[in-house]
Amino acid sequence: MNMQPSLPTAPQSQTNWNWNSMRKHVLAPVFSHAVMIVAVLVIMFPMIYAFIIATQTPAQYYQFPPRFLPGSHFVENVRFAWERIHLGRLLLNTSFVALSVALGKIVLSVTAAFAFVYFEFRGKPFFFVLILITHMLPVPVRIVPTFELINSLGWINTYKGLTIPFFASATGVLLFRQLYRTIPPSLADAARIDGAGPLQFLWSIVVPLSRTNMAALFLIEFIYMWNQYLWPLIIANADTTRVVQVGLKQLVDTDAAVDWHFVMAGTLIATIPPLIVLVVLQRSLIEGMSLYEEK
Repeated sequence: MNMQPSLPTAPQSQTNWNWNSMRKHVLAPVFSHAVMIVAVLVIMFPMIYAFIIATQTPAQYYQFPPRFLPGSHFVENVRFAWERIHLGRLLLNTSFVALSVALGKIVLSVTAAFAFVYFEFRGKPFFFVLILITHMLPVPVRIVPTFELINSLGWINTYKGLTIPFFASATGVLLFRQLYRTIPPSLADAARIDGAGPLQFLWSIVVPLSRTNMAALFLIEFIYMWNQYLWPLIIANADTTRVVQVGLKQLVDTDAAVDWHFVMAGTLIATIPPLIVLVVLQRSLIEGMSLYEEK
């Protein structure tokens, strides 16, 4: 009777450890990265498709089956869109409006939050509640009375009519108020003992502590104002004040077939300025939002 020696087997605990280690260090990262890649592709698909259309001719993007490959007409499509709607002037107008609104909101939000935290005045809780109530009144809801006010002031087709109605920001006031409430009162007391007035305390101590939140708010408001369409469409009809979101509509010819290659080329150019601002200030946005969540 032949007795064959049995092969040594790994302990069950060792097998489980190897499987758990492979699942933790190999399978989980691969799965998470695959999910992120798919999510990025889904989110970026409209921009990728817009770029492909912007490089093609109508004969190429109307063919069947569709061709999802870039063409060789991107430069001439961009040049045509740029010259047809004076895209350079539209970008300057929109940049000025977005910058003015973002900076105006920061200035008003900082000063208002500073007043609510460091000053005592009659009706302070009531006025703060009124500011928060404006969250329930977005621009489309109050667009008629706002238009009547701007018209009575003679601000139609002016930069004042485009920017000033957006200067107030309940979100900014709340953000900076929460930040200033975390500043130790001893700093204000020390500044008062040293003879610093309220404005000097604001400029020398409070504003430097607010830079991250200011950059985050600037980014949010700049992109928000850059994407505004309804209010500029109503208030600015002149070529000197028209913004890029309204100007792109001129590339859509309603009397004939739409030249989508020109529309997409102009759209891609219009996304460059806010994209640059986002890349420059994205770190401040993340830090500002994390600080706000901690508070």
